[in-house]
Amino acid sequence: MADLDVAVDAAQAVEFAPANPFYYPSSLPFQAPPFDRVTDADYEPAFLAGMAEQTAEVRANADNPAAPTFENTLVALERSGELLNRVHAAFSAIAGAFTNPTIERIQQELAPKFSAHDDAIFLDERLFRRVEAVYGQRESLQLDAESDRLLEIYYKRFVHAGAQLCDADKAALTALNAEESTLSNSFNRKLLAANNAGAYVTTDQAALAGFSAEQLASAAALAQARGVEGYVVPLLNTTQQPALAQLAVRATRKAIFDRSLTRTEQSDENDTRDLIARLAQLRAEKAKLLGFESYAAWKLDNQMARTPSAAVQFMDELVKKATVDAAREQTDIQALIDAQGEGFAVKPWDWEFYAEQVRKAKYDLDEAELRPYFELNSALRNGVFYAATQLFGITFRERHDLPVYAPDVSVFEIFNPDGSHLALFYADFWKRDNKRGGAWMSSFVRQSKLMGREPVIVNVCNYAKPVEGQPALLSFSDVTTLFHEFGHALHGMFSEAQYPSLAGTNVPRDFVEFPSQFNEHWATEPTVFANYARHWQTGEPMPAELAAKMKNAATFNEGYHLAELVAAAQLDMQWHTQAAGTPLQDPTVFEAAALTKKGIALEAIPPRYRSSYFAHIWGGGYSAGYYAYLWSEMLNEKGFQWFEEHGGMTRENGDRFRKMILSRGNTEDLQTMFDRWIGIAE
Repeated sequence: MADLDVAVDAAQAVEFAPANPFYYPSSLPFQAPPFDRVTDADYEPAFLAGMAEQTAEVRANADNPAAPTFENTLVALERSGELLNRVHAAFSAIAGAFTNPTIERIQQELAPKFSAHDDAIFLDERLFRRVEAVYGQRESLQLDAESDRLLEIYYKRFVHAGAQLCDADKAALTALNAEESTLSNSFNRKLLAANNAGAYVTTDQAALAGFSAEQLASAAALAQARGVEGYVVPLLNTTQQPALAQLAVRATRKAIFDRSLTRTEQSDENDTRDLIARLAQLRAEKAKLLGFESYAAWKLDNQMARTPSAAVQFMDELVKKATVDAAREQTDIQALIDAQGEGFAVKPWDWEFYAEQVRKAKYDLDEAELRPYFELNSALRNGVFYAATQLFGITFRERHDLPVYAPDVSVFEIFNPDGSHLALFYADFWKRDNKRGGAWMSSFVRQSKLMGREPVIVNVCNYAKPVEGQPALLSFSDVTTLFHEFGHALHGMFSEAQYPSLAGTNVPRDFVEFPSQFNEHWATEPTVFANYARHWQTGEPMPAELAAKMKNAATFNEGYHLAELVAAAQLDMQWHTQAAGTPLQDPTVFEAAALTKKGIALEAIPPRYRSSYFAHIWGGGYSAGYYAYLWSEMLNEKGFQWFEEHGGMTRENGDRFRKMILSRGNTEDLQTMFDRWIGIAE
């Protein structure tokens, strides 16, 4: 049923001409996107032309009268879609970090076309038979290890996508995929609008008691930018809002928390509940068509965990630790509230505020004491970059001659120890109303020896931009995020793969978080910490006594944070282990039942993300995969133990990590790769 004849016709690309900045590969260094020449009007014709071009390339592959070979079938597939990839890379950056109504319209209109385009490739009978024929000769082809891996990945990807289905089931699957793509895009659009609408607005400065002068100034500046009076406290992605740790007025904390918790449940145009209920249902239907008992079973079939039961068992073992530790922490918090004669039981909007007081009492540590030592520019250049130089010998030079998609984006060229060019790195750190929440890494150009491409990487965060003349002071959690995202960046920049499909971060979800979590360790490595944790005014290093307090308090509130993370991961898995035929679920009722079932329904500790604004699973590619953060942490602990046993932060260890993990992408079995790195396998 689904074949290349239903793909985008070349006639649709009639508006695409040489004047379009995507018409030719970029002439900028590393083929970086020419953002200075790109207008919103350029994207749609380039997308349509890109799909038409790839359709023609892949149709020629499928119709090739020559016997299928690795070169004329698999390598040809890898070479296809260059124009489409160029456009996607630039557009994705804009759509995620600098969107507008035109970009949103393009996303919404083209979402089902992108889905149909992918299906036209991976459900095409003729093309699959060629891939299958090459795969059948696998043992006799004598391919090098990476080529053999590519063949295996492609064959399994075709099968996983439904290439072996009958025509009627392919048609049904194509319809489900189109609906899923449209709904996921709608979810992201609604969530961005809901986040902005959910911001807390007040004209009463007293309501923000506890905020520093810098935070008040930032809130006032945001209000001015939005054209409202007073102060605006924006919502971040997660259920808990960082501001709650400082705000002394309980009514303000509750108001902000309530706005966070119900941001997408206001029965307005941004309400996502019906949408996610249908997404879960259609994913279950899709899994059944593909021969799996649940969407999670289908999704995990090519992940490290392999099965939902393995992932759930892993998470179940963490529930007891999380709940026991969190209960102990809650007892301490409640005791403090009682001692102050407040007369109420701790609620979610109270936790972080009183936890900070408990931490101060236990460790004599106040978060406000730390912030002056964590200035963003120092944390980046003297922390993140410095650590990478110590480990890998790479160096950084800021460039001001390359175009960016937003005025406050910075660009750095990165060099290997021998002075040769390694990559370009874009840094986009400030929160904007037209930027989706959270932090992430993306590739503008994915590395590939086959295509002669070197990596161009971007890290995106959502730090509050200070008013003019004021420093950008971070929490230590923000600093950790900076190191985390650069761990992803290193994974992309160090890639040395032949084939783009196997390059960089193109690995299973439950492995991709390992390099990023691993890079977090360097935030507290003594030599690195001493290099960047300096007072923004005096340049003096953080006093040893204060640094020791911070280190001693590192595991404080750990039960709470594990509990909210496990709750979200369990919730994700419960949504995606529903069987086909299950009626549409009321998200509020389903969520409560799911958390109770898994023993993680804690009144004072809601999930890190509730169902209705859980962007990772409904619009971010982590469906049935949020457990990956916990799974990767297991790899992280084993890997860091190896580092410590072999001398810690040394160039020798860094070079080994680069060679055996970060450069390898998905070019071999990941468990084997990991075990070989830490000396378990040879």
